Parts: sequence; C-alpha cells; structure tokens
Amino acid sequence: MTQFRTESDSMGELQVPANALYQAQTQRAVNNFAISGLAMPKQFITALAYIKQAAAQSNFELGHLSKTKAKAIEQACQEIIDGSHYEHFPVDIFQTGSGTSSNMNANEVIATLASRLGDESIHPNDDVNMGQSSNDVIPTAIALSSAINVVYELLPSLEKLSQHLEHKKAEVGAIVKTGRTHLMDAMPVTFGQTLSAWQTQINHAAAGIRHSLERVCELAQGGTAVGTGINADPQFAPLFAKNLSANVGIRFTPSSNFFYNIGSQDAIVALSGQLKVLAVAQMKIANDLRWMNSGPLAGLGEIELEALQPGSSIMPGKVNPVIPEAAAMVSAQVIGNDATITVAGQAGNFELNVMLPVIAYNILQSIELLANSAQALGDKAIASFTVNQLNIDKALAKNPILVTALNPVIGYEKAAKIAKQAYKEARPIIDVAEQETDLSRSELEKLLNPSKLTQGGL
Repeated sequence: MTQFRTESDSMGELQVPANALYQAQTQRAVNNFAISGLAMPKQFITALAYIKQAAAQSNFELGHLSKTKAKAIEQACQEIIDGSHYEHFPVDIFQTGSGTSSNMNANEVIATLASRLGDESIHPNDDVNMGQSSNDVIPTAIALSSAINVVYELLPSLEKLSQHLEHKKAEVGAIVKTGRTHLMDAMPVTFGQTLSAWQTQINHAAAGIRHSLERVCELAQGGTAVGTGINADPQFAPLFAKNLSANVGIRFTPSSNFFYNIGSQDAIVALSGQLKVLAVAQMKIANDLRWMNSGPLAGLGEIELEALQPGSSIMPGKVNPVIPEAAAMVSAQVIGNDATITVAGQAGNFELNVMLPVIAYNILQSIELLANSAQALGDKAIASFTVNQLNIDKALAKNPILVTALNPVIGYEKAAKIAKQAYKEARPIIDVAEQETDLSRSELEKLLNPSKLTQGGL
C-alpha cells in the first residue's frame, strides 16, 4: 500500500499521509510551519469540536443544513470531544496568526469523519464551516477552552485548596509563633492568622478569575470575517450561543460588539492578568512554606512538610520541599505566559488580532498548571504539614521583639535597650525586663504573654 494519497484544494494538488483524517490545507500548514513541534493543546481542539457541533445544530435548526449532514457532523464532533482523533491535529502553534490552519484542520478532520458516518459527502468549508470564519471561530475557541478549564478544573482546585487551609486553621490555628517582617523577628502571630492570610489570597484570586470570566463568555461567533456577520444567518449567533451553552454546561452569550472580539483579545488579557495574581499568591505561599520548613537544624524548622522523595543524589537522608518548589516554578511560568499574552494581545491590527494561536497555547497552559499545582499544594503540603512545637516555643521565648508590648509602660528607648541586651546575652526577654524594670514577674508575664499579643490592642 502507498503511504500517501493525493488531495487538492484551491491551490492545487499535494501528497497527504494515507491514514490522515485531514486534507490538503492541513498538510500545507504542516509543511509550512515546521517550527516548534508543539501542536495546539487538546483543550483547544476539544473547543473547536464543540464549536463545529453547535454550529451544525444551529444551521440545521435555521434550515441551512440537512438533517443527515448535521447529525453526521455532530457525531463526528462528539468523537473528538470524547477524546478520539487528537493525533490528526498536527498543526504547529507558530502558524498563521488568525489560526486559520487550525480551523481548517478541524473542518477537514470533521468532514472526513462525518462523510464516513453519514450518507452524504461533507465539505470542510461549505458544511462544517458554514456561517463561520476562522476569524470568529478561533477567538471563540480560545474563550470556550479557557472557560471550560477555569470552570471545571481551576476553580474547583482553588476551592479545595481553600478548604485545606480552613481545615488546617482548625487543626493548628491556635498555636503562637514568631512573626517576621524583613525576614527578621517581629511580634508574634498565630498559625491561624498566617493561614488566614494565605486563604484570603487564594479566595480573592479566585474571585478575580470568576469576574474576568464574564467577559470571556461573550463570544465572537457570528461575527465571521471582520465583525459584520457576512455569510452568517442573523439568527445564527444567539442560537449558536444557546446550543453551545446547553452542550457545555456554561452560559455563553453573543458579544454585543463582534468587532471588539475579533480585533482584540482584551478579555483573555484580563483573564491572564487574574491568573498572574493567583501565580503571585501561590509563589508567596510556596516560599513561606519553604522558609518555615527550612532546616531541620540550621533553619527555622517551624513546620515539617510531608517527606515525598529523597532530596539528594549524594547526601543521604536529605529531604526537600519539592511541592512548594514545583508550585513556585509554575508561578514563574504563568507570569512569563502573561507577558507573552500581553504582547500578543496588542497585536490587533485593525479588524483582527494576528497572534491568536500563541495566546491560546499560553492561556491554556497557565490554567492547567495552576489547577494542578494548587491541588498538589493543598493535598501534599498544606494538608499534611506538622508543627514543630519545640522549635516554635524556643524561638518565641527568646524573641526580644516581645518587648514592644512594654512600650506604653516603660517607653521606646528603655524597651530598645532591654531588647538589645536580650539579643546580646541570648536571654529570654522576660528575664532581662525583670532585671531592668520595676515590673514584677507576674506583671511581665501578663504583658508579654505571646498569645495575648496576637490579639492586638494596648
């Protein structure tokens, strides 16, 4: 058997692998864009299949597509949605800026599958792409794939992480530890206060992501080539949004301004910005965990993270904070992805943004990485760390900054002198204060009670 077959398009004939579901235009893209070896993400391909499925349903309901063709296209799309045929989407990320090659890749694969499933020959452009353009399909696919993965993957991971933090507060929240500013000893705080700060960061980031999703779910589909809706039924856009919403389980609406959705990617830039906020929060939490876990002898040693794997190929017994380190690297990647999306987002030249594929790749990678790292951070770091009470109590007892509580009684200058003496002599602050002031031991114990000091006030 020959390994290739001949296909043709408006530019002529060329050879296509014999077993490929795609046709001539996809093969031209494969030939032209041998750049990175990175194909479009599976989530994006799934979104394209959802779009073609809803479009076929809508065009049938509007009387533009026969029932036989519509059903065959819907079934072909469902096979892709269910996880089949991804190997037939080989087009490189770094392709035409509109993503036309990926749109035609989907049109051709679906047309081939649908032609096999139905009784009629299905044309990639005339049937699968009916009432559509790459210029509204690809922005819609970016929005749809982003929304699906935020709603069904990222937000549930963040909710679970927040729950882990809530449970940990109940478990260790009352324990008092040395607070730190500038990485230096400061007034005491409770574990509950530290954990509550982390939890608020996560909850606020999730709220920002949910808010930005409102604009993402206003779709370009129906605007066709430049936003005018040429070659699309005037009822196509609202019907498409209705069918897509039913198929996906997320509410979508047509954009109030197709020119906006096709010429810019501001909604995705905004979503990426909120993902960066989450990445920054995750980096902060990961680094706090690493510092608190540092040691176990020469560091802070306040907590002990779950031991997950050997930490060194040469130092026996060494265990490292691998999950916080992985989460920190994810944060760095997402921050970098946001920079790419920002640059790509301003590449709207008149009526079309021409960096759509790289926007799709980076936004979907950011969502996936954050969803997975948030789950790992919650399951394998927050939920399972233990508190080293001995180390905490030892540091807290000798913390000279506790003398701050004496300021209203003995004044700042006297308190500073006592703190410096306690540092120099490595003595508990209460012992030095008893020696250097007229306050009784019982008065000092009351004033310097670390637990009371976490509650603020005079």
